[in-house]
Amino acid sequence: MQLHISPSMRHVTVFPGKGVREFIKVKVTSRRLSYKMVIYSLLFMTFLLRFIFVLTAMDTIEGETQCSSLGCIGKRLGPRMWRRPDSASVTVPEEIYRVLEGAETDDPTAAGSDVPQTLEEFIAEMKSDRTDAKTFALRLRAMVSLLDQKTRVAKIQEYLYRHVASSSIPKPLHCLALRLAQEHSTNVRARHQLPAPERVPALVDPELYHFVLASDNVLAAAVVAASLVANALRPGSVVLHVITDRKTYAPMQAWFSLHPLAPAVVEVKALHHFDWFTRGRVPVMEAMEKDRAARSHFRGGSSAIVANVSEKPIIVAAKLQALSPKYHSVMNHIRIHLPELFPSLNKVVFLDDDVVVQADLSPLWDIDLQGKVNGAVETCRGADKFVMSKRLKHYLNFSHPLISKNFQPDECAWAYGMNVFDLEAWRKTNISVTYYHWLQKNLESDLSLWQLGTLPPGLIAFHGHVQVIDPYWHMLGLGYQENTTVEDAEKAAVIHFNGRAKPWLDIAFPEIRPLWAKYLNLSDKLIRACNIRA
Repeated sequence: MQLHISPSMRHVTVFPGKGVREFIKVKVTSRRLSYKMVIYSLLFMTFLLRFIFVLTAMDTIEGETQCSSLGCIGKRLGPRMWRRPDSASVTVPEEIYRVLEGAETDDPTAAGSDVPQTLEEFIAEMKSDRTDAKTFALRLRAMVSLLDQKTRVAKIQEYLYRHVASSSIPKPLHCLALRLAQEHSTNVRARHQLPAPERVPALVDPELYHFVLASDNVLAAAVVAASLVANALRPGSVVLHVITDRKTYAPMQAWFSLHPLAPAVVEVKALHHFDWFTRGRVPVMEAMEKDRAARSHFRGGSSAIVANVSEKPIIVAAKLQALSPKYHSVMNHIRIHLPELFPSLNKVVFLDDDVVVQADLSPLWDIDLQGKVNGAVETCRGADKFVMSKRLKHYLNFSHPLISKNFQPDECAWAYGMNVFDLEAWRKTNISVTYYHWLQKNLESDLSLWQLGTLPPGLIAFHGHVQVIDPYWHMLGLGYQENTTVEDAEKAAVIHFNGRAKPWLDIAFPEIRPLWAKYLNLSDKLIRACNIRA
């Protein structure tokens, strides 16, 4: 078969081939333009021309300095569509950036004394004056600087109020301590021996699960104990050793005598009841007293800290927290002497009084610490970057040669609050001596090695003696941020309200406070009498 196309492209001839003379001729005609197509095209062009005319007129009326209507579409899209640079889009941002970065002036209020107080005022001023890019940037910088200053003052005031609220004893807690002390003196049931004589051997039984709680807060200790026993799969194997000070001993004894947690074993002892404590010199206690005296004059107190205008609010908050009475409490330092306080025990779990237990903790005794002393959760890894991003550089002053010479700033930190301590391994180390040594060094350095709490010397003393455990066992940060959801908090074995917003204070975060309050018996007559609310 052959195909023949004429030069004019008007005829196509098909020959079947193989000697056959027959052929097929096809005539191709040119396409003609229909009247309907012409009419539709004219209508479309008419509409397009009218649209362009309207946009051009609006742009002309508004002028070159404003660009708020549809008339600016051409200006905005034209250079991008044709791949040509728009001079205004290049020069104006550069001018603004130069002013905002301070290249033009060191005084952000140089644009005038009547700085706009709000964004609405700023927008109204820019619309009315039609200023150039430089004036726009100067006025913007002045407004942002003013608002930044106001925000800083407000944040520092908030931190100061929280410091005052967290450092004071709430009236309901004071009421509870007084009523329990009265019960202890007038009610024989409030003076029952703890534990009962037949359960005393359990205090030194290594086969049981021993927990230590050091606190001078009766309500906080009551919640920790209640949550611990309520979530234990074998409460009869739980032994809770409550350590308190002399003034809180009677109320603490009265509470646990009147609210027994059987079949668990609860022991309440004050520091002066321990033979080791009363035998003679306790180095860490001496250092703590010196530390307390030094911090009482720390930078002139809270008023001097707040008056420092050069400090960032978060630094001011840390320094205010360093003045908290909690960090001067004996209860916060006594954990470093656990081997001496409990010479018959080999392993204990130490709990802070601002935690809530939400699961059975007996599996902690099955964790292999691999010869280490302290089983703790690391605080440099986790989904919550605000809470779980702490390294040694966040606690220790690495500008001091004593710190920089002995430690690495990016080394991961760990948390107090729920720790598994192998006392047998601890007794083979010099951890307690190291702790005391660094407390002395910090005093000699005018408190310049660290400024906050007992965790920094703990990080130093236990350095190299920590075995990391699963984060499930200890969730942190519920006392200083409210990003943690209730659903996430309920998944943890122990939740820790570390920070100022303790759950027994009015400044507690209301969303997560019920996780603590549900272990309070609000029908108890002492709780009702002191108006303690959930």
